[in-house]
Amino acid sequence: MVLFRKRVAGLSPSTLERFILRAKSLVHLRATVNVLITSSAELRTLNRRFRGADRATDVLSFPAPVIEGAHLSTAGDLAISADIARKNAARFGHSVAEEIKILALHGILHLAGFDHERDNGQMARKEQHLRQQLKLQTTLIERTHRRAKTATARRPA
Repeated sequence: MVLFRKRVAGLSPSTLERFILRAKSLVHLRATVNVLITSSAELRTLNRRFRGADRATDVLSFPAPVIEGAHLSTAGDLAISADIARKNAARFGHSVAEEIKILALHGILHLAGFDHERDNGQMARKEQHLRQQLKLQTTLIERTHRRAKTATARRPA
């Protein structure tokens, strides 16, 4: 299910649902993924409540609880900030619709069990490969690493 609380030019719920289905298939994730497209204010509230971080973020993933021996029909939920997606799209020179898809792919990988903070680049490689298959621009992880390298290079010694 896809729910837009904030509209995104050039992206309908049905278009995003088709993208989600294709991305899930490529990741071999069969269970349902619910997606909420909303404001930065709501992402900030969710981030504060569930992660203890009092700031807006671009995408949050909420994996469904794992119950041993049970077959889950839902992989989990994603919440995406349309506001941050709009800013990122302008910064990186592509459409807001494409940015939403980049964020959704990133969240789907988290729901599939990937964790870029602990996996020595496995998620980054998978995301890059899938981005190419899905004809998307730079991945979220690539951009984050590029920004970190630039900030380090600019830092005085």
